[in-house]
Amino acid sequence: MNIHDIKLWNDDLDEINSSLPELGDLAGQSVLVTGPTGLICSAVVDVLIRYNATHDEKIKIFAAGRSEEKVKSRFASYTSDPWFTFIPYDAAGVNNAFPEDINYIIHGASNASPNHIVAEPVETMLANFNGMKELLDYSRANQTSRIVYISTSEVYGKKDSKEPSKVSDYGGIDILNPRSSYSIGKCAAETLCASYYDEYGVESSILRPGHIYGPTAGKNDNRVSSAWAYAVARGEDIVMKSDGSQIRSYCYCLDSASAILSVLLKGQSVKAYNISNPESVINIKQMAELLAKSADVKLRFELPTEAEKKGFNPMSNSSLDSTELQELGWKGLFNAERGFAHTVEIIKQMQS
Repeated sequence: MNIHDIKLWNDDLDEINSSLPELGDLAGQSVLVTGPTGLICSAVVDVLIRYNATHDEKIKIFAAGRSEEKVKSRFASYTSDPWFTFIPYDAAGVNNAFPEDINYIIHGASNASPNHIVAEPVETMLANFNGMKELLDYSRANQTSRIVYISTSEVYGKKDSKEPSKVSDYGGIDILNPRSSYSIGKCAAETLCASYYDEYGVESSILRPGHIYGPTAGKNDNRVSSAWAYAVARGEDIVMKSDGSQIRSYCYCLDSASAILSVLLKGQSVKAYNISNPESVINIKQMAELLAKSADVKLRFELPTEAEKKGFNPMSNSSLDSTELQELGWKGLFNAERGFAHTVEIIKQMQS
């Protein structure tokens, strides 16, 4: 079943859209979204689609991705609508072709898979930097209203404090560890945004997501929150390869989408915003327990292999302080228990 046919998903979309009256400012405007089939940005596109389904004046959506087939499959009910356009796009490329009438850009295309980061650290780092540069150059030439760059909480590196990271808190990153290609590439892209604003006046804002989860994750997504959600939806037990003490800021994909759109329309230039729901700052074991409870399966523990250890996020505490985001009027609507329960139920229905 397609996710757009699931009542629970549409109810969640309606709840999010009701909390975003500022979406009306995008009516009649065009928005380019890179990475439109990914966990985060497919939820953003769904919010925009749901707006169009309930309003006469439409938001023009440019879905920029590598696979037209994947985009058409994910948004099958809407790809023939005049306000939805697929744009071939590769973040690792430098000669992507964009239309000239883009008003806003949401840049979420990035390799975020731990397995792929370990296997392709060079490509991961270059795509983060070059992909951002190409969009900043486009925005400079075409006077785009604003770019929102979806970065990562990994820019904060390792830290000793157990307090949630504020946007100005930075710890250490091992620059000679190839796994750091992801975090260092994101850091460089953030600095590039600041540099383009300082030198050329290009308007951009930065979002640093915590651990986003939801039914928009692909079934082959190997991040634990996604892999475990699909496993329990199939009735399988969760197998944990650590003690689960690592603290994370979990956030339902639609709360993440509302945060991105809030910053797009109300955020300040060259300012970073953490995406974190204060009601969902829990450790990995607690997350696993919520998922297991939602599907009535068991939680088991096993030792990780050396290959699995290489892909682990090195931060023991990557919780985030979302003060700046909340000052824009944003509020997470789905706490961890509700968000994970909805995730599992929607995945079950998609697989039926």
